[in-house]
Amino acid sequence: MRHADWLVPDWNVSGVGAFMTTRQDGVSAAPFDSMNLQHGGGDIAEAVDRNRALLAAAAGATPVFLRQVHGARVVHVTGADARPGAATQAADACIATEPGVACAIQVADCLPVLFATPRGSAVGAAHAGWRGLAAGVLEGTVAALCQAAGCAPHELQAWLGACIGPTRFQVGADVLAAFGADPDDPGPGRFVPQMPGRWLANLPLLARDRLVAAGLERIFGGGWCTVSDASRFFSFRRDRITGRMAATVWLEPAR
Repeated sequence: MRHADWLVPDWNVSGVGAFMTTRQDGVSAAPFDSMNLQHGGGDIAEAVDRNRALLAAAAGATPVFLRQVHGARVVHVTGADARPGAATQAADACIATEPGVACAIQVADCLPVLFATPRGSAVGAAHAGWRGLAAGVLEGTVAALCQAAGCAPHELQAWLGACIGPTRFQVGADVLAAFGADPDDPGPGRFVPQMPGRWLANLPLLARDRLVAAGLERIFGGGWCTVSDASRFFSFRRDRITGRMAATVWLEPAR
């Protein structure tokens, strides 16, 4: 069972489990307190292993983590990827079609996006920082899911987890260029001018734009800011040395 502070998608999908952890209910010490799920970031490996075990127990499924590289590669993870000692794949999105295999995306400001297909036939998760978002990671995940489930994009449901919010994400002209935005007229709400050469970017809105353009009609979530809520969320931009949360989704066993 999930922990009380964790986020749960408000979608309506049968046969699918999903949640996003917060920094609460783990065992790591400061500054990784307490539910840090990242190996190699400075935390004690044994603490991360215990936190990952807590995650798996809460899901009732084995999470498969990726080596996220801010790209657009999508991989299909299976039970083989969930076995102890399996190689970690370099990708920023994954899909699963086997019950008990959980797609897991680690974040500490980037946007995690979870997906479910109709009839509980496939699930997916994407790591959508601005680079991956501009590169097409969401469109690639939608295409992979539709191929695996034999469905159309409008049948999918998507949920946006916690990320850096639109009042805290200051960017430069390079980010506008990546999205093809005109600095003099970047579009309502997407990029808000703050000072010469700097804008505030709305990552959830940019993701919604991409999902709608890909054909999705049911999109949920996206209302939490990792930077603004230090007690609840890890934030790399705020703290630099910090932990990672995970957004995870899986197919539940048939009953």
